[in-house]
Amino acid sequence: LIWPADYLYQDNSVIKRSFLAMENWTDESGETWDNWATYITLSRTDLTLFPVRLSQTSKYELPLVLVDGNNISAPFMNDITTVNPDQIPDRIVTNTVNTYSGLTFTRRVLAFSQQYHDNYFIKEIVLHNTGNTDYDDEIELTNTLYGVRIGWSTRYAVSRDGASTMADGSQKWGKHTWVTKRGEDYASHQGKTFTEADGIQDWIRSGFCYLGQNEGSVYSTIGAPDLNEKGRLCSPHHVGTAILHVPVSVSDTTDDAAQPSVLGWHAGDTYPGGGSNNQGSIPAMKMMWDFLAGVPYGVGMGDDDRMDETHMTDIWVDPYTVHRDGGGTNLWIGYGPFDIPHGDSIVIVEVEAINGLNREKCIQIGRKWYEAYTNPSTSYDFDMPGGSTKTGTFTDGSARDYKNAWVLTGKDSIMQTFGRAYRNYMSGLTIPQPPAPPITFEVISGGDKITLNWGLSPDDGNSDFAGYRIYRALHKPDTVHSLLATIPPGVSSYEDKTPSRGFDYYYYLTAFNDGTNNSSGEMNPTGSLESSRFYTKTTEPANLKRKQGESLKDIIVVPNPYNISAVDLQYSQSGVDKIGFLNIPGKCTIKIYSERGDLIVTLHHDDGSGDEYWNSISSARQVVVSGLYIAYFEVSENILNEDTGEKIFSKGENAFRKFIIVR
Repeated sequence: LIWPADYLYQDNSVIKRSFLAMENWTDESGETWDNWATYITLSRTDLTLFPVRLSQTSKYELPLVLVDGNNISAPFMNDITTVNPDQIPDRIVTNTVNTYSGLTFTRRVLAFSQQYHDNYFIKEIVLHNTGNTDYDDEIELTNTLYGVRIGWSTRYAVSRDGASTMADGSQKWGKHTWVTKRGEDYASHQGKTFTEADGIQDWIRSGFCYLGQNEGSVYSTIGAPDLNEKGRLCSPHHVGTAILHVPVSVSDTTDDAAQPSVLGWHAGDTYPGGGSNNQGSIPAMKMMWDFLAGVPYGVGMGDDDRMDETHMTDIWVDPYTVHRDGGGTNLWIGYGPFDIPHGDSIVIVEVEAINGLNREKCIQIGRKWYEAYTNPSTSYDFDMPGGSTKTGTFTDGSARDYKNAWVLTGKDSIMQTFGRAYRNYMSGLTIPQPPAPPITFEVISGGDKITLNWGLSPDDGNSDFAGYRIYRALHKPDTVHSLLATIPPGVSSYEDKTPSRGFDYYYYLTAFNDGTNNSSGEMNPTGSLESSRFYTKTTEPANLKRKQGESLKDIIVVPNPYNISAVDLQYSQSGVDKIGFLNIPGKCTIKIYSERGDLIVTLHHDDGSGDEYWNSISSARQVVVSGLYIAYFEVSENILNEDTGEKIFSKGENAFRKFIIVR
């Protein structure tokens, strides 16, 4: 649950404890257990759990993405087991585990890249009484499984980015996470149809989490404003699970409004253990069965209410103080009991989702809050959600109320996402589809331009196909990308002639349609749909490169002197510790020495251009200190003029340049 995946440290999931339990179970030897249960964890592998399948199928072949010849997509080539162009989700991950009880547990995770449905996973959990108790195909048991319960206790950091703003680091394991829920009146709305225009549907069965107060902080930590980034909100995230379908029984697959058996919150590190395959473990296994039925493991350690609304008596209440479990608070979900005859199955369908303020809004709201924080007595007008204005100061709490009100709009945001996922599932996964992504995307640095080439989308030529959009970011890949150009269908290249020398540029390319397949508003907002940016997004920079020099006399070092205090006047923030050697031979070796003659680093320049850049890091991976440095340039092979064939440089020719670094 890394969202938004454009940026660093947006992961939210800390731990998911999963449990399986049943009653009156008879094992292979004919012995009957009042209760049998297992904690679904790696430590139970080969004892009670036997993983037999983990695969991923894709709707599309993974596009090939190149930046100056470097294969950006290479690390992901082995993710896909098979390609199935007929499947609706972009990806399906299938995980199957046999258990010692003879119940086979299969989870299918469905992921979508359509822009309104790319922040959730639909999960199909299949509980199949196969009778297979180990790895092989032999069927050991044929008895009915009685009173089967399954469930999870899931904790979220919401998010690691925000956790880093807290001095004690305790939110990295979710210590200050609030849990809330919706759908208490689900039964009166069951089967209701609705569209995007109908808005938020609070009756959907769901539970989700967000960051609360850290009692050790002197300011409100909801949203996790980062004082080192002028207040940017690092934890706008609201993340959790909604229940889409739970059958009444193996013979009645209609949705059971009485399920799940428990939906609420539970103390994070207070949970029943896994037990062993011996009769002495039955009391512990009974506690696990009870836990999945909704009995808290420990007095006051869990409930099925809206934790935040019940216990947040004021804004300064730290969620963990409700139970004093330093592990934080988990979202608690349990299903059952089910009787599953041999050969039959139960299929439970969930959606796990995440939503909240976007990055631009996090910066805007955070900076306004930070301005008030640094000027606590100054009065400001705060634009509140819904269009009202609140006038006040940091001291009187107005800035806090402004920040928190915006962060907590994430409750509506995640319910909106649950609603979209609900409609997607109920429709049979018939959300309108964007065009297929381009099959290749290549970015080539040049002397006066950066050239983009791509393989046409397989949907180029369809009646609703509208073309391609090119987006570009400056300095780093984890930042906001801006639309650079819109390209008509059938065109497969673009020359970007607007870059400046010395800067890093990052791109992605999407295919888009005219929106005629997305006009009903039933599943999501209407209008044009485009392929996911993550199919083609580059993570290595492209730059303008100049032609190689024509004489060693033309070589220059820039900036010289390099002064870190003036970095914004040189290469901006992407140029911290960046020194350029310009007008150099296209094939040469560059050696950097200290003033006393120590070799600092050797650079091998062989791309034929006249530019090479050094990040001021030595061969020992240390940033160099202030001082005078000497650059030695030696031509590594004979170089000819491409137009005339005349020799420009001879192998072995060399030159020196001095430069200064000031820190």
